Formats: sequence, C-alpha cells, structure tokens
Amino acid sequence: MSKHIVVLNGPNLNLLGQREPQIYGYDTLDDVAVICTSVASELGLQSSLKQSNHEGELIDWIHEARTHSAGIIINPAAFTHTSIALLDALHTFEGPVLEVHLSNVHKREEFRARSFVSLRADGVIAGFGINGYALAMRHMGTLVSSS
Repeated sequence: MSKHIVVLNGPNLNLLGQREPQIYGYDTLDDVAVICTSVASELGLQSSLKQSNHEGELIDWIHEARTHSAGIIINPAAFTHTSIALLDALHTFEGPVLEVHLSNVHKREEFRARSFVSLRADGVIAGFGINGYALAMRHMGTLVSSS
C-alpha cells in the first residue's frame, strides 16, 4: 500500500496564474496538482492537493492528516507569517512537514521573512516557483521511506 502525502495550500493560491504573475508566475494550482501527482506516483506515493482561503479549514485538514497521511507539504501563503494556530495544528502531526513558497520570501517585504510554520517544518523550499512542489515531493519520498 502506498503512503499518502497531503499538499495543503493557503489563501489566494486559488488565483495562482492570475494574481501577481510577476511574483508567482503563470502556472495554476491545477499545474501544481499535476506535478505533485506525477512525482508522487514516480515515488510510489499517493498525493492529494487541497486549497482553502480559511485558516480553520486548513487546521481541520492537518488534523485529518494525523490518521490518513504519512507527510504534509504546505504552502500556508499569508498564514505563514500570522498563524500560530497552524503551527499548533502542525505540532499535532507526527510525520514530516515540508514548507513551500513559490517566491523567495527573503527577497520580499521584511515581514515575509518570519515564518511560524518553519518552527515545525522539517525543511523549507522557497523561490523555485511550482518546481518547489516537485522538490518537496521528492524529499518527502526520502523522508517517508526511511520511517
């Protein structure tokens, strides 16, 4: 039986490809789903991608992952810099957590350099556009195969 990886995406990522393409590019969340599914399949994993503009829904999905998923890849978007609640939820998850950002948050506004999620994440990938999800999935494959 293959291991399941959940890929969670926070607010405004439903507008990926339309919103500020000079920062986030023209690829869509559907393109991200294709990449994640393809790489996961290559590694003998299953993946599902979810997106919400609502903090509570993301927290509920993290709670569900505790019993259904071997790992979490999360792009918390703006919640990265504001949500202690997401951090607390991630602390309840025992598997690996990887944080992904499309842009290089360290080259942007100063407030974006602070991540509450990073306090729980086993790794952070930033600035690689949607290819960051492929990198995260590949590393997740290594992490869950050794557990």
